[in-house]
Amino acid sequence: MKLKDKVAIITGAGQGIGRGIALAYAKEGANLSLNCYGQSLEQVQELVNELSAYSGKVIVTEGDITNVNVVQDLVDRTISTFGRIDILVNNAGILTQSLIQDMSIEMWDRMIEVDLKSVFLTTRFVVPHMLRQRYGRIINMASQLGQKGGIELSHYAAAKAGVIGFTKSIALELGQYGITANCIAPGPIETKMVADIDENWKSWKKSQLAIPRFGRVEEVVPTAVFLASDPDGNIYTGQTLGPNSGDVML
Repeated sequence: MKLKDKVAIITGAGQGIGRGIALAYAKEGANLSLNCYGQSLEQVQELVNELSAYSGKVIVTEGDITNVNVVQDLVDRTISTFGRIDILVNNAGILTQSLIQDMSIEMWDRMIEVDLKSVFLTTRFVVPHMLRQRYGRIINMASQLGQKGGIELSHYAAAKAGVIGFTKSIALELGQYGITANCIAPGPIETKMVADIDENWKSWKKSQLAIPRFGRVEEVVPTAVFLASDPDGNIYTGQTLGPNSGDVML
């Protein structure tokens, strides 16, 4: 019960890594405020039922997390329900694929909105509450491609590199107030998002990895528990942790 009675906001919690983190946090005793988008009512209710089997309370705010009104509602409902926010996991993201010469402006803009702007928005509205508490853990989902780039993924790599730079900056700003900020930068993980990427690209990518396979959600989730826990994550800040099958070695 490493997170007993802690309050965590998790964006993009309806599937993949976000869902995995929500389940792990519930098992560790956290109260959860989840943002979901694109799932059916039945899927959301199934998730709530699964999480509610553990000791914490679960609320869900549905909507596009790039919309400032959705973000404000998410934060306001969290505070009105729980009175505090201890952990923010910015996990919401998309993955599309295009060579730069073929990429539409709309594809670029949407990627930056979802994978970078949403991280700013949620952090902007959560941090005032963490400042009042003089405590908080901010965990941003980046990618190893934000560290090394990726063919046909320049927009994605740019957004994730932005997340890493943003995280380092707020770590410097907020550390004196008892707030840490870190990134998790996974390599390719077996999720629905990655499943939609071109099969040739995936085969080529596996051949580059020191561990020649894509990771699984349950192999990433423990890092999010670690960074949120006390004393485990207490003096980690401004860091980028990489469960990436050896694609980036620092």
